[in-house]
Amino acid sequence: MPLDPGSLLTEPTTSKSSRSLALVVLAAGRGKRLKSSTPKVLHPLCGRPILWHVLQAGLAAKPQKVVVVLGHGAHEVEAAVRSWKLSPGPLFVEQPRQLGTGDAVAVTRSKVGRVDDVLVMGGDYDPVTGADVRALVASHRRSRAAATIAATKLDEPGGYGRVRRKGGRLVEIVEDADGDPDVEAIREVSIMVFAFRRRDLFRALPRLDRRNRQREYYLNRVIPILLGDGEKVTVVQVDTGGVMGPNSRGDLAAVQRVLRGRINARHLDNGVTLIDPATTYIDIDVSIGPDTVIHPMTFLEGSTHVGAACSVGPSARLVDTHVGDRSEVSFAVLLDARLGSGVTAGPFVRMREGVVLADGARAGAFVDMKNAIVGPGSKVPHLSYVGDAEIGADVNIGAGNITANYDGYTKHRTIVEDGARTGSDTIMVAPVRVGRGAITGAGSVISKDVPPGALAVERGEQRVIEGYRERKDAEHRARSKTRSKARSKER
Repeated sequence: MPLDPGSLLTEPTTSKSSRSLALVVLAAGRGKRLKSSTPKVLHPLCGRPILWHVLQAGLAAKPQKVVVVLGHGAHEVEAAVRSWKLSPGPLFVEQPRQLGTGDAVAVTRSKVGRVDDVLVMGGDYDPVTGADVRALVASHRRSRAAATIAATKLDEPGGYGRVRRKGGRLVEIVEDADGDPDVEAIREVSIMVFAFRRRDLFRALPRLDRRNRQREYYLNRVIPILLGDGEKVTVVQVDTGGVMGPNSRGDLAAVQRVLRGRINARHLDNGVTLIDPATTYIDIDVSIGPDTVIHPMTFLEGSTHVGAACSVGPSARLVDTHVGDRSEVSFAVLLDARLGSGVTAGPFVRMREGVVLADGARAGAFVDMKNAIVGPGSKVPHLSYVGDAEIGADVNIGAGNITANYDGYTKHRTIVEDGARTGSDTIMVAPVRVGRGAITGAGSVISKDVPPGALAVERGEQRVIEGYRERKDAEHRARSKTRSKARSKER
């Protein structure tokens, strides 16, 4: 049987599953339209930088190598990526001059090495999922194509490259509709997610030119080169929610809406009730247990965890906070707080770093807490400030209490032992200890330790002045009468 000349351009007979893959992420862009000193790829998106989302989607394809191309803000971007502790550990290469996406891929050649396939993704996150990327790579290997591109449908394709194809086979990418009604009717556009045979990619890159308005080497111009060589290029359509990567603040908001919708859908599927998903804002790393109800205008941010059968909101913001099962949080701001099971927080409560509420504790309304531990079953019901304090079990803190923790130089700690009860408007001047089962009288300033079981009262003796109100009213009437006569004489 004669040798097929075309076979000389195909990959060796390697099984689809054993083909090696390098992920190349292009993170060198400046993002001028964002008008920001922060590198474009580090702008936050549902609790994580844009670039983190790109890398997570790419890692779903299980690459053996990860190469990140740096440019604007290189040191800052590299430090951020290293902090994410990705596996495999990323390799970094800097693009010396910003000469376009084709040039950015070209500088990765030595880092990519001799893998079989190269997955290229833009660092500004056309919002594809990990499942989309896996499907793209699987299709690429199954079809034995030289390249496979991801495409999506947009209601308004604008200046994006239109995809003209027959079935799964690409005919061309049309960069400019230029008044051609056939091209303008196409709604399918190419996005910056490509899978290439490594050998074909690096053979084509030197043939790129800069004959365009930006005077840059465009990666997508590799596609017509491969097609012109008679190579097979296929297309996999993905759903980006009708948006593309963020080039402006408006774009960033649009991508965030898409991603937030996906996050909310995941929690709904896991048995969480969202009363109004449109006004519920949940970051990507948040976890929520089943049978929990999230009310409108709730923000769950950072690494927050909410347990099962909880109620959160309305109007609650939780950042890096842990909430145990069967707890209730409403009209609250909780920052790096730890709440046990069966806890009630709110309404109108603020908890800052270092706050721990044990099982069955309660705090609110209009309570501010910082660096304080509240024991099981204890209550800080309302109108109080509790800072740098340790409150034991089954304690009742009266209304309007203050732990005066700062002497102008140093923060001091207040300790209230198990079973104690403090009267309304008690001020505890730290460092001070209220003993087990002790009581403070309302309106007291407690500046000395209170022994267990004792009553501490600090206030002046009450005086009663009979007839005081009647005399004061008479004095007021006399002054008013005098002022009235004086005004009459002036006239």
